[in-house]
Amino acid sequence: MKILLLLLIIIITLLLIAVVRTLLIGSKTATYVYSKDTERIDEYSNKLSKMIQYETVSNPDNPEIDKFRGFHKLLEELFPNVFSKLEKIEIDGNLLMKWKGETDLDPIILTSHLDVVPAEGEWKYPPFSGTIADGKIWGRGAGDIKCGVLAFYQAVEELLIAGYTPKCDVYLGSSCTEEIGGDGAPKLAKYFKDRNIKLYMLSDEGGGITKDPIGGIKGAFAAVGIFEKGYGDLKFSAKSNGGHSSTPPKNTPIVRLAKFESYVEKHNPFKVAFSEAVEAMFNNLAPYSSNFALKLVMANLWLFKPILKRIMPAISSEAAAMLQTTIAFTMQKGSDGYNVIPQEAYVTGNLRYIPHENKDEANKKIIEIAKRYDIETTIIKSSPSSKPLDLNSKQYKQTIECINTIFPNVGIMPYVVTGGTDSRFYSEVCDHCIRFSPVMFGPEQNKGMHGIDENIEQGCLPPAVDYYKQLIRLQEHRA
Repeated sequence: MKILLLLLIIIITLLLIAVVRTLLIGSKTATYVYSKDTERIDEYSNKLSKMIQYETVSNPDNPEIDKFRGFHKLLEELFPNVFSKLEKIEIDGNLLMKWKGETDLDPIILTSHLDVVPAEGEWKYPPFSGTIADGKIWGRGAGDIKCGVLAFYQAVEELLIAGYTPKCDVYLGSSCTEEIGGDGAPKLAKYFKDRNIKLYMLSDEGGGITKDPIGGIKGAFAAVGIFEKGYGDLKFSAKSNGGHSSTPPKNTPIVRLAKFESYVEKHNPFKVAFSEAVEAMFNNLAPYSSNFALKLVMANLWLFKPILKRIMPAISSEAAAMLQTTIAFTMQKGSDGYNVIPQEAYVTGNLRYIPHENKDEANKKIIEIAKRYDIETTIIKSSPSSKPLDLNSKQYKQTIECINTIFPNVGIMPYVVTGGTDSRFYSEVCDHCIRFSPVMFGPEQNKGMHGIDENIEQGCLPPAVDYYKQLIRLQEHRA
């Protein structure tokens, strides 16, 4: 009885401490204000419209290098000072522009890819029309991510017109194979590696300014990508002697694959853990919650983390992806005939590796499970997660300072990038890769990326240009 009473006292004490801590953090609101500078909005919108009109769909079977070189010519027309005053380095359709600074020490690179995914289905406006309507620019690539290319090219164009010279060398890098996981960014990264150039900082896509990031949190938040999950494609094959479907044996290849998939679906084999990025995200978001219970949990991970580790993966797929390696079964094939038991059937699994469980550990776990069902595994592709960004680094702090200057009322949200970006290919030449695009991606914009009716708000373009100008200027003050 005394033990139970003591336990109860401890629990009540811990909860009281958590409540006091929650009350002390106060409450904040996060808002984003679109630009009302109509002159700049019109100029930038027209440029982005022209960039969208030039179709740059990447094709894994046909590089179409000349198409991308044609797009380079369009960029030269839109940003004449950039191309007349910076050194142009073109590598098989991939574009690198070098802006010579006062010193060649610790250069930075601003990147966004030139290629886009195919545009299918019925669109409100033709996908390569670059239509400007309803306060938005419409078309494939508007948000992913020609708006980013526009923003940093325009930033450099305006700084050049003002006679500015950067403190360090500034590179503008754009691959033409990002959407197909091609060799564009690796070729650009090799340029730096071959010349023993170590980049001080890389700024790429990955996160952005987003609305209402999770349930119970309202407002606009800068989702700054801290690390990028790794990528793996595995093929799981089950074999048999085949046969006629009229006399089916037990445990045919398709049945074994189904049992395997069902087991993995029901029994998560991967380690669930809070990364520094996720902890920082919760801590930063806590003051913005209008729900006291949610605020209590988010502000006191020291107490509630063990519970959250268990329930978060069950709450949503997004939550699961932030805390663990994931696997999605994507392609499956069995027999070519309705009445034929296949001699071999297979299913493919797409894995996204988390840093706390490297690709070899994750692959080993899933391969061992497959063996229980007499299934062979072939690793088609497997690349590790990126190195997490140090939240105490000068590069991260400069990024946050820049965000706070240009977007003063936007909240800061460290973020796990669950998709893939070109940044991962620069790990050998840059230790500080920051995945953040300074544009607003609301629910409509997020839905349109890789989907139908892709668009971007016109009013978010001027602040995006200002962000890159500020980021370049900040290099003057680094120690």
